[in-house]
Amino acid sequence: MADTIDVKQKELFGHPVGLYVLFFTEMWERFSYYGMRAILVLYLVAETKDANAGLGWTNGEALSLYGWYTMFVYVSSIPGGWIADKFLGQKKAVLYGGILLVAGHGILAVEEMWAFYSGLGLIILGVGLLKPNISTMVGGLYKKGDIRRDKGFTIFYIGINVGAFLSSIIVGYVGEVYGWHYGFGLAGIGMALGLLQYIAGQKYLHDALSHEEGSADVVDQNRPLTKVEKDRIIVLFISFFLVIVFWGAFEQAGGLMNIYASEKTNRLIMGFDFPASWFQSFNAMFIILLGTTVAGYWAKRKLQGKVSTSLFKMIVGLIIMGMGFFFMTAAAAQFNANGPVIDGQGGSAMYWLVLAYLFHTIGELSLSPVALSYITKLAPVKYASLIMGVYFAMTGIGNKLAGLLGEASESLGEYTIFTGIAVFCVSFGLLMLLFRKKLEVLTHGAEDNEHEMAH
Repeated sequence: MADTIDVKQKELFGHPVGLYVLFFTEMWERFSYYGMRAILVLYLVAETKDANAGLGWTNGEALSLYGWYTMFVYVSSIPGGWIADKFLGQKKAVLYGGILLVAGHGILAVEEMWAFYSGLGLIILGVGLLKPNISTMVGGLYKKGDIRRDKGFTIFYIGINVGAFLSSIIVGYVGEVYGWHYGFGLAGIGMALGLLQYIAGQKYLHDALSHEEGSADVVDQNRPLTKVEKDRIIVLFISFFLVIVFWGAFEQAGGLMNIYASEKTNRLIMGFDFPASWFQSFNAMFIILLGTTVAGYWAKRKLQGKVSTSLFKMIVGLIIMGMGFFFMTAAAAQFNANGPVIDGQGGSAMYWLVLAYLFHTIGELSLSPVALSYITKLAPVKYASLIMGVYFAMTGIGNKLAGLLGEASESLGEYTIFTGIAVFCVSFGLLMLLFRKKLEVLTHGAEDNEHEMAH
């Protein structure tokens, strides 16, 4: 018994060791996902007669599939969370999800259309089981009222983006230079490493398993929700509108902004043609560099008694991210003035994309990890994974919205789409600020009295 207690209480850099087990599991899962995402649209639009042949789809067709695929990836989190809550528990759900992901990415390495669609299907199922449950497990590592929870989710989030950064560079380069299917296969190897690491770290995850038999957090699944629990669920679902709008804009990164980088950005640096897929790494790089700084800023505001509630952070995050699209407006205006890229001349400058990704990252750090933490604070324990699944489903709807906006750019033009996204996000964020205090009353003090504490 003493050994068990030692394992449960063991910490590293001020956080439970289990956080880092989940950190590396998610890092490799995101390596596989974002690596594949970095080259998916580029593979779809590549000409069939190119040396590195693709499928030869139009931009509209590619962005349509991208929208549907990324939507289903996240919508599958609803059944994934429900299955964990009712049957498997979070621990097994993450394990089985990892196995499906290894299979899915592996099959994508096969150069056949049946393999392409089968691989996408297995990835959708795998993410559905893994994504909501691993995030819920992070929240289970911290006691109620522990201010380290938000910081813990930010550290976890950095893990996501270490994987995204490495995959955009490595998988993106391998896919564009050596072959799309080699890139897909490399993403599968990364997921296999994550799965092995997760299995090896099981002994540090006891506290995270709020639904496993024997956990102190197991509750009567038959007990009806209280008035407080119902009010908190209402707040969560209203906050999900922020999530839909945010990801509908942000996910232009893998679609429209990815194609824009490839076709309309002057990517020549001292004779080196900067790969379009590498732009996907800027967001992840900025998160790694700025993640703890942004989390520390918000924690300091909280301890100083200044407004720093989760809902406030999420609204501010949406506004900042939206402002980043004004840089893409400038990029589109520059392209319209300079014309297409010919022999290293024309097109729009790369720094517009870099600035856009910087603002998108600061906004993301104020919304996405905070939203994950917010759910673990407000969701009733018996519905924790299910509501986390709903959150990711809202992310999926945002992804589909992103695809539709990308498709619309073919008729409306990038300038109109980028400007419209910027204006809408900023306006919607300001509108939500007007109702913030009324909504926070419904949390019934879930974030009151947060302070530093030992695990």
